[in-house]
Amino acid sequence: MTPIDLYDFRDGFKQDGTLICFAGPFSHSIIEELGNAVRRYLETEQVAKASLMDVFSVFIEQTQNVRNYAARKAAEGDAAADYNDAIVVIGKAGDRYVIRSGNLVAQADVGTLAAHLDKLRALDAAALRQLYKEQMRRPLAPGQHSAGLGLIDMSRKAAQPLDYNLRPVSDHCSFFSLRALV
Repeated sequence: MTPIDLYDFRDGFKQDGTLICFAGPFSHSIIEELGNAVRRYLETEQVAKASLMDVFSVFIEQTQNVRNYAARKAAEGDAAADYNDAIVVIGKAGDRYVIRSGNLVAQADVGTLAAHLDKLRALDAAALRQLYKEQMRRPLAPGQHSAGLGLIDMSRKAAQPLDYNLRPVSDHCSFFSLRALV
């Protein structure tokens, strides 16, 4: 067995400003425990309550989006990939926090996801607020389990437009990376 030395790995995280990183399947209990760890860390850093809530909220939205997407794909019978095997990283960049997540998405969903994010990226704060209100009033379609507010809410809380990348990893899937600066 090869000896393990995680020093360089840890050092890379420190240089990157990474505070918390988790990779693996997202269960409700994992999200809850990571959320508690994030909250405790930010409280010990004496982060302003408004900032703490924004970071926490974006973290929860990102992890819930991954979990809900995986559940939806499972319900559709799509077992071609492990959509719940994901990563979430919280770091610090200057006086801001960076919340990043990544997970597999079906190639068939890539176009819709990219179009939605590009639309959100083009909106200013007033337009995002208006879109959020409209989406809140919109009735759920049959079979729809959420109001679709997650990405809109993250966009509203972010200091700049959400950044994303879609990297094809197979004919069936791409890896979706999302970054929010709060």
